[in-house]
Amino acid sequence: MGMHTDTERCVRAVQSKDARFDGWFFTAVLTTRIYCRPSCPVVPPKPENMVFHPSAAACQQAGFRACKRCRPDTSPGSPEWNQRADLVARAMRLIADGVVDREGVPGLAARLGYSTRQIERQLLAELGAGPLALARAQRAQTARLLIETTPLPMAQIAFAAGFSSIRTFNDTVREVFALSPSELRTRAPKTSTGGTAGALTLRLPFRAPLNPDNLFGHLAATAVPGVEEWRDGAYRRTLRLPYGHGIVALTPNPDHIACRLTLSDLRDLTVAISRCRRMLDLDADPVAIDDQLRTDPVLAPLVDKAPGRRVPRTVDEAEFAVRAVLGQQVSTAAARTHAARLVTAHGDPVDDPEGGLTHLFPSPEALAEADPESLAMPRTRRATFTTLVRRLADGSLQLGVESDWPQTRAQLLALPGFGPWTADVIAMRALGDPDAFLATDLGIRRAARELGLPSTPAALTARAAAWRPWRAYAVQYLWATDSHPINFLPV
Repeated sequence: MGMHTDTERCVRAVQSKDARFDGWFFTAVLTTRIYCRPSCPVVPPKPENMVFHPSAAACQQAGFRACKRCRPDTSPGSPEWNQRADLVARAMRLIADGVVDREGVPGLAARLGYSTRQIERQLLAELGAGPLALARAQRAQTARLLIETTPLPMAQIAFAAGFSSIRTFNDTVREVFALSPSELRTRAPKTSTGGTAGALTLRLPFRAPLNPDNLFGHLAATAVPGVEEWRDGAYRRTLRLPYGHGIVALTPNPDHIACRLTLSDLRDLTVAISRCRRMLDLDADPVAIDDQLRTDPVLAPLVDKAPGRRVPRTVDEAEFAVRAVLGQQVSTAAARTHAARLVTAHGDPVDDPEGGLTHLFPSPEALAEADPESLAMPRTRRATFTTLVRRLADGSLQLGVESDWPQTRAQLLALPGFGPWTADVIAMRALGDPDAFLATDLGIRRAARELGLPSTPAALTARAAAWRPWRAYAVQYLWATDSHPINFLPV
């Protein structure tokens, strides 16, 4: 069971206002009927008046309302859902991605290959709430965000947040926040949003520490022209979303990531935020990860020098897989050139008044229709590329937030031209497996040699057993020892 069952530990976290546990559990106060995050600035209640719940949805279902001071709905998500591979974690990743709002609980169940009853039972047992209640809590959070940060009329907000009617929107907001939508708006701090009309400005929270250098450095260094750019201290990119498309600009700040988002359809807000959080690995628990890696005397100084490294991930798993194949055995610059050509030939054009972005990355369907002869790459890599995009386009290979990591890795390794490096880099950066390890990567082997670690893949993998389940984070620390982390990439 989750941390919320360890009452003594939860009480200690609340009494010390420990922000590290925000999102891990929620404190519901029996006397006030309000729920808070562990780090709530208000004087902690008496221990006998506290009960603990694993999710905001469970608090809401038990009749508690969100605290107006600590705003528990804006804490980072529980790190559990990104580090675990079981059914509940995969369901939570899909719910965050808006699947229940778009496809209902039957759609969620179909993607996971279980019955709706099995999924409801497991979520209820672990989170104290079923998929509908969890999705509703998320809708309430999206609604609050739009009410407080945009001048949009309430009817538009209700629609964008995924509510079926204005009435359920009004009732839910009042029930969760103990304020009507218009009262929430009057209480919100006034912020000026300069720039393009229709751009939303939000703050993405994370657990400290966060080291932005490798995270944003990696995304900027591998950016595909037209789809991504580094401009004025922000990483900007185009997003292909369920209802339309968007452009996001992400800027690192000491206590949050500033996110500026323009969407062609506001119903994509929840999923756009969820994908950006995932790409920047913002729900990670860096203290737990770094503590584990520090137990190795070779890694300890690397962690101490720059703690809080995250794994740079992706907003689109299929796009990342295609780019991993384009990057096989060529330099980063050559891989970017290849990708840029594909983008111009097969990507959908977009308008970017604030910068230089021109296209969405081509969909697998568009790439599957491309003439293989037009691809400027060796014949064997061309076969690897065409097999991958066809399998993605016809749905026989699914790379999504719900992927079963070991099973998907095995499917990838069965494709022609897919060696351990390509499968592992996709597992690490697209599927989000926190334990994926690139033992054959040249940068990793060079770093290992310099640090006196074994540098043959087998011996290095054996040595890396001590870093589990966080080997993907060890990769970030090892890559950072080399001034050119991304040079020639193996298969």
